[in-house]
Amino acid sequence: MIADDTVLVTGASQGLGREIAVAFADEGATVVLAARSDGIYETAELIDAPDRTLAVETDVTDPESVEDAVDAAVDAFGGLDCLVNNAGIAGPTAPLEETSDDEWLETLDVNVVGVARVTRAAAPHLRESAQGSVVNIASIGGKRPYANRTPYAASKMGLIGVTRALAAEFGADGVTVNAICPGPVEGDRIRSVFERQAEEAGVPVDAVEGEVRESLMLDDLVPPAEVADLAVHLASAESRHVTGQDINVSSGGAWY
Repeated sequence: MIADDTVLVTGASQGLGREIAVAFADEGATVVLAARSDGIYETAELIDAPDRTLAVETDVTDPESVEDAVDAAVDAFGGLDCLVNNAGIAGPTAPLEETSDDEWLETLDVNVVGVARVTRAAAPHLRESAQGSVVNIASIGGKRPYANRTPYAASKMGLIGVTRALAAEFGADGVTVNAICPGPVEGDRIRSVFERQAEEAGVPVDAVEGEVRESLMLDDLVPPAEVADLAVHLASAESRHVTGQDINVSSGGAWY
């Protein structure tokens, strides 16, 4: 059960982050919505439970912003039981020779260091929880990397490593740490990735999507709700002995 838990979800302004936040709220959890975009207020309206929802504009690349968000959550609700590190960026879609140091650093800063920042700020409160958990949203791109997505692949492989290390580090305090590795998830974000890949290759967008679908065991993009449901499960009492894992929700796009 997670009905009495307080959960902080980064990147909760749209897409998968919004889906995850709503899924936790539907199970009765108190949800702190963190993101740079003011879309978090729209997410809060969708949840429609003002007494157990808090929207905090947060930039995971800014340590002060991160500390303020965690402090606001604890001040409002008395503690923190679960952290979902969903905030992330796709990074450049280009051959290595056409990527810049700035693009590399930005991708790693958001997707890896940003996770470390938020988890570091949340750690004391998670350790005090009777059911502390961290759920990191990684990607099968960190297991089965795509061409022309090198910074993204490096960041998601790194995030899987962070997940395993933190599971060992936090285990003595009963805090579980797991990663979910989605495949191509239905929505605007994957569509924009397909568009950039198509532009780079000089082919129609439908051709790129078709090639991706052919690489899956199921000819289907992943519904966001399935990723959200797994995040809720990993934070629940039913998953207290699941830790240090990277679990695919990928329509068979990765096998390990």
